[in-house]
Amino acid sequence: MMNLRQLTAVLVLSSILLAPLSAEAVLRIDITQGNVDPLPIAIQTFVEDGTDGLGKRLAEVITSNLERSGLFMAIDPSAFIQKPQDMRVQPRFADWRLIDAQALISGSIQRLPDGRLKIEFRLWDVFSEQQMTGLLYRTGQPNWRKVAHMISDAVYERLTGETGYFDTRIVYVAESGSKRDRIKRLAIMDQDGENVRFLTDGSNLVLTPRFSPTEQAITYLSYFHGNPRVYLMNIDTMELERLGDFPGMTFAPRFSPDGTRVIMSLAIDGNSDIYTMDLPTRRIERLTQHPAIDTSASYSPDGERVVFNSDRGGTQQLYVMATNGSSPKRISFGKGRYATPVWSPRGDLIAFTKMLRGRFFIGVMRPDGTGERTLTESFLDEGPTWAPNGRVIMFFRQRPQRDDGSGGETRLWSVDLTGYNERRMVTPMDASDPAWSPLLQ
Repeated sequence: MMNLRQLTAVLVLSSILLAPLSAEAVLRIDITQGNVDPLPIAIQTFVEDGTDGLGKRLAEVITSNLERSGLFMAIDPSAFIQKPQDMRVQPRFADWRLIDAQALISGSIQRLPDGRLKIEFRLWDVFSEQQMTGLLYRTGQPNWRKVAHMISDAVYERLTGETGYFDTRIVYVAESGSKRDRIKRLAIMDQDGENVRFLTDGSNLVLTPRFSPTEQAITYLSYFHGNPRVYLMNIDTMELERLGDFPGMTFAPRFSPDGTRVIMSLAIDGNSDIYTMDLPTRRIERLTQHPAIDTSASYSPDGERVVFNSDRGGTQQLYVMATNGSSPKRISFGKGRYATPVWSPRGDLIAFTKMLRGRFFIGVMRPDGTGERTLTESFLDEGPTWAPNGRVIMFFRQRPQRDDGSGGETRLWSVDLTGYNERRMVTPMDASDPAWSPLLQ
């Protein structure tokens, strides 16, 4: 079976454009205004040739991806008038207008003599009767789901003008066992919850995994015989490298935008400050020198600023400083306490956890502190992580525990920037501390 790099190369290098973009095909979702009415889209079962039901499964994955974004409403296939096998040349657009479809996806999947799959799709603007985009992929059969995610990304980008986020993965902490004897393992899955696999065996406590922005690698904190260690793991090869032992670390490192540094919080002599490590040289540099607790640092995508939380003003608040530690400035001034800030990949927003009157919120604000909005509220919402296109946030939510010891489940959830499209992610057990990968393509 191909590893990820081999798969990506095969898919990208063998993809060909089937038809040029028509100037008349101007269908586009406007996602710049608050709540968005989902676009009605018809997604046909892919016509099959020797693939034993993969055509239907492809369409189901694409449907699930697009609907989960909150921007699309898939029309029930039982309403379709034209059959998949009748669409090899061109749709009968009048049939699709009758059921109020504005966009249409059609395609085919064929098993080649060498055992590989040939997958073709086309996106149509129903009202202008034009093809908007089309691609063809050749790949091994085990990779059909990845192709479905890539098709979803292509459709999303063509209809919204923004990069998709479906061909991505989530690394998180999988939790099992009783509250007193909790086992925490690193796990990874596709962004839709499929293909779950464990990266650690649970023999040591693991916390706060973070993805590299430049390669399929993660850094995380693990306790070995009670001592905190920071590790770097290559997801493809499973190679593990210890970055160092850091007694008193409060939060695991995050990568710099270019992947050459990590930023972390170290507690030395009882004082917690922000430090960076240069990965090639392992050189450590201290950024903050304050008697307060400084933690949870996150780089801006241009690498010029850092957001962190600190209680230097008397309560836990958010601050922004230059990457050399100079000019720290408080940006949060709302009621409550603020924690776990994460800079959006687009640079326009900072996500955070807010605690107020015994409730937890996931929210966003601009880097200067203006425009604060809360997106979620519950007994405990924490640990936001951004999709690579900066439009969706994943976090973990814990339910309250009942007096009899039941309840208390911890699960992953996602919410878009409108705050209306909140969805639970399906995981085989309790899950916390998610981190979103960059696009795999």
